[in-house]
Amino acid sequence: MTTQVIVLNGGSSSGKSSIARSVQAVLPAPWLAVSVDDFVGMLPPSLQESGAGIEVAADGGVSVGPQFRMLEAAWMAGVAAMARAGARVVVDDVFLGGETSQQRWQKALTGLGVLWVGVRCDSAVAARREAERGDRTHGMAASQAEVVHQGVGYDMEVDTTHTDPLACARTIATRLR
Repeated sequence: MTTQVIVLNGGSSSGKSSIARSVQAVLPAPWLAVSVDDFVGMLPPSLQESGAGIEVAADGGVSVGPQFRMLEAAWMAGVAAMARAGARVVVDDVFLGGETSQQRWQKALTGLGVLWVGVRCDSAVAARREAERGDRTHGMAASQAEVVHQGVGYDMEVDTTHTDPLACARTIATRLR
């Protein structure tokens, strides 16, 4: 089956967004890049910092509520619809629930060719990137570095600790050929 969707899963500041942009650059056909950050940005302000939506604690911990989950399911269905309509899609996500998060995507992407990619990064390196970016809550990268991979099955993994996003994208591209 032809790969229609590439799902990148990794913790905050692991390099997923940079890999997604690099995948777009190295693959000959056009690929759309969508990210959980884009989805969160689409939420109304009332759900961006509330128990019903998404909350980021002072220590970087993230919790989501029932309205977030409902809208997330709709977003996932929309991403899957784009792929079913012929678009190739790279998804940049953070599986806060590990295996349970992957199961939500598996349900939405049923029948599509999916390449599951784990994006790993040493937690200290991710924490340094987080601090350099300045747009993340301190502690988020370290708290997510391993938990997002718990129970998740991958077709392949890349590690951005010492490998740049373009090299990771080339590795992914090789897997698609």
